[in-house]
Amino acid sequence: MSVLAPVTQVTPLQTDAEVAALVTAFDAATVPRESWTHAAHLTVAVAYIQRHSPGALDALRAGIGRLNAVHGTVQTESGGYHETLTVFYTWAVAREVARAPVGLGPAELAQRVVLALADRTIPLGYWSRPRLMSWAARMGWVEPDLRPLDTGPAHE
Repeated sequence: MSVLAPVTQVTPLQTDAEVAALVTAFDAATVPRESWTHAAHLTVAVAYIQRHSPGALDALRAGIGRLNAVHGTVQTESGGYHETLTVFYTWAVAREVARAPVGLGPAELAQRVVLALADRTIPLGYWSRPRLMSWAARMGWVEPDLRPLDTGPAHE
């Protein structure tokens, strides 16, 4: 699936044990490449926002970097780590976590967030495709050119 392709099917993890296992594997940089999906990214972000706040973004950056190194993911103009998307999704996940009812278990919270952010084209409500897919956006934070983040998710 290419970056920012709509997701036609999302399968959130179903149990707290599955979420814990994914986060443990992410911490150890042992998540298999084929398992490192959009839903997995979001699920780990939920856990990291709860565990590392306010340092979740830095912890996610470091973890993604370790996992990319293990997978042999090469940083190119069209692949590898994407800083602007990482910052965006950390913001969007934190926003969804804050909106969730108190007392949800890890799997239930992750499911809620994954379903809310399943459409990978959501960032295109904030950035034009050329700006978001630029080398500058991949390597560092680039401000949105369509609407600011503080106006809420584009899917609302």
